Amino acid sequence: MTRTTRLVALAAAALSLVGCGSDSSPASSGQPGTSAAADGVPGDVVVFAAASLTESFTQIGKDFEAANPGTKVTFNFAGSSALAQQINQGAPADVFASASPTNMTQVTDADGTEGEPVTFVRNRLEIAVPKGNPAGVTGLADFGRADLKIALCAEQVPCGAAATKAFEAAGVTAAPDTLEQDVKAALTKVRLGEVDAALVYRTDVLSTKGEVDGIEFPEADKAINDYPIAALAKAPNTAAAAAFVAYVLSDRGRAVLSEAGFDNP
Repeated sequence: MTRTTRLVALAAAALSLVGCGSDSSPASSGQPGTSAAADGVPGDVVVFAAASLTESFTQIGKDFEAANPGTKVTFNFAGSSALAQQINQGAPADVFASASPTNMTQVTDADGTEGEPVTFVRNRLEIAVPKGNPAGVTGLADFGRADLKIALCAEQVPCGAAATKAFEAAGVTAAPDTLEQDVKAALTKVRLGEVDAALVYRTDVLSTKGEVDGIEFPEADKAINDYPIAALAKAPNTAAAAAFVAYVLSDRGRAVLSEAGFDNP
């Protein structure tokens, strides 16, 4: 079977599963996979997903399992750059959801995806500070202050690349005290009071349910991240991979992501 034939078969399978679910609500966008996903996907599915998707994808995974009795979703959450490297080195996975097109491109350039990835959400940066903002941080300019302890994501990580764009837009030279390998690690530094501020995603601030404070800043508009998702070419379970992607793109999946604070593409 050629790759093109496999793509057609996978798309047809995913759409048939989406179309025969118990929830018959119509698709809202007119694109494949936007109505509710259905029962009947066999086996397990392994999803490599950006750390910033932890809470929303964990919920989507539970919902997907409930819609497909007997199916188990296993997640590997980490920085998108690390995940792309793992996939290209042969790590067994069915789906990749990246916080940046750049890291997804590393996989597609290696012929690692089935078809073209789809942008399913967008996200923007926000300043995270300990509850009450004891250091009095007001904006990006404070990230250049030598008296503050600052956490950023490493530049090869999507949140780090976005931070670089934001600092360039603001004309600020940041002085980070620590560079983290994923956004959750940077957020943890704030939650534990180990730093005075960090640049994370808006969704990460919301995920703490008030444990940290978030500060919006105008330059975030210059550094919005697109999140692409794709089934992988060497997926051990191609049917489940296609169905999981379809579920993320469904009305149910989009509702979970919107509630978490992600923007629609």
